[in-house]
Amino acid sequence: MIVFDLECLNGHIFEGWFEDKRDLENQQEQGILKCPVCETTSVVQKLSPISIKTSSAPSNQARQALRANQEVMAEFAEKVTQFVEKNYENVGTSFSKEALKMHYGAIEHRNIRGTTTTEEEKVLTKEGVPVVKIPLAKKENEDLN
Repeated sequence: MIVFDLECLNGHIFEGWFEDKRDLENQQEQGILKCPVCETTSVVQKLSPISIKTSSAPSNQARQALRANQEVMAEFAEKVTQFVEKNYENVGTSFSKEALKMHYGAIEHRNIRGTTTTEEEKVLTKEGVPVVKIPLAKKENEDLN
């Protein structure tokens, strides 16, 4: 079986499963291939993203550049973590409660960080509370969910 990305005359994009390329072509010629949205039979195959792997190993220069980039990104992540820990109060699982209080003026605004559930995130979004999620590395002896 092979999966092809398809598009109809009206711009609806969907996928189709076929035995092979010839099976796709046969269904197109017979007019039995239909868009599941508008049922038009004018359907064409879309180009799918591909990747070409070469057999050669990366050069020493490429490996060094990759290592250097990884080191820079690790250093940047550490600096972000330090900044957040230094400048934001950790309110833990009370994050959404504290954020809502600040949003509605019940308490003074301050920088906070903490954790939320998926439902709490939905409530914050619905209420218009601006939130930025930044994944921080777990420290030793730290119990995060």
